[in-house]
Amino acid sequence: MSLFKRSVVAEITSHGGVVFSTLIVVWLSVLLVRLLGQAAEGQIGADIVLGIAALSSITALPTILSVALFIATITTISRNYRESEMVVWFASGVSLKDWVAPVLRVALPVCVLIAILTLEITPWAYRQIEEYRQRYEQRSDLSKITAGQFIESAGGARVFFTEAPTNPQDEIGAVFARVLDNDWYTIVTSKNARIRREDNGDRYVVLGPGNRYDMKTDSAEFRMVSFDSYTLRLENTSGTSADEIARQNALNQMKSRPTTNLIQDRKAESQAQIMWRISLPLAALNLALLAIPLGAVNPRLGRSGDLLLAGLVGLLYMNMINLMRGWIGNGKIDFITGTLSLHVIVLALCLYAFHSRMRLKTPKKSAA
Repeated sequence: MSLFKRSVVAEITSHGGVVFSTLIVVWLSVLLVRLLGQAAEGQIGADIVLGIAALSSITALPTILSVALFIATITTISRNYRESEMVVWFASGVSLKDWVAPVLRVALPVCVLIAILTLEITPWAYRQIEEYRQRYEQRSDLSKITAGQFIESAGGARVFFTEAPTNPQDEIGAVFARVLDNDWYTIVTSKNARIRREDNGDRYVVLGPGNRYDMKTDSAEFRMVSFDSYTLRLENTSGTSADEIARQNALNQMKSRPTTNLIQDRKAESQAQIMWRISLPLAALNLALLAIPLGAVNPRLGRSGDLLLAGLVGLLYMNMINLMRGWIGNGKIDFITGTLSLHVIVLALCLYAFHSRMRLKTPKKSAA
């Protein structure tokens, strides 16, 4: 490999590592704040926060790698223009098109890695995340806590305290519950409890032998009841509507399906997901090539305008991919057109940009 190619590959790799590390740190910071907030609200368990964070980072890697490759390439080229190194390369017989080979030497392995992530690893990560969440959602309010700890539910209207079961056959040990109603203050104690889940998704805690004490809040009325079995319904207090839950579950299920399963399915939603998984590595390759002419800046005019334009082009490209996925999922365009048209247009724009940067303009004739 020539000195030119070695220097370009080394610089793009160095810049890419810095950009990738920065994006990962920012992503993890935002993600952990969001997950810890969900854990504080009781939407997920504190014990699964790190697991979901690691798996969610895997799902974000294709986009992060694409952005890092684009920024690293455009930063390397703009620096060469800014510090007049490009003049030296041009004087040595190196043209702008000679940058394609070293850029591809870095971009192709990254694109292959993105393809592996989007086609195989990312769906697996989504499945693991869904399994984490489903296992947590299937727990009742009582089973989400450790014995010896208090937990609130229904906005603080219920407080549970459980003990470890002394009988191995019991699912939950002794239970103490405080329930606030409109007019009554209720205390329930039980020797043991178990969880019952209906086919429609409703959950109940069935308490064993115990006592219930009801006290009216605005009078001295008092009731005491002994029971052999007492059933208490556990309400869903997430505040999310059933339609929103259904749509989110359908989207998560589509993301988690293996690629081979999607190929066998002829539905528009499956084809839209395939289009998204195929488009990410192609977009990364197109952006890396497009960064070569976009990074050509005039050192006398500064770099803000050109880099801003490059960022807008990359953002528009990724948003258009998302838009095409929606159109394919809604049946507005077919799979082949939606998958190829956008990438072909961007490739044509890349070739035009190369042509514009390399074209020698005829000097203007001075007036006689």
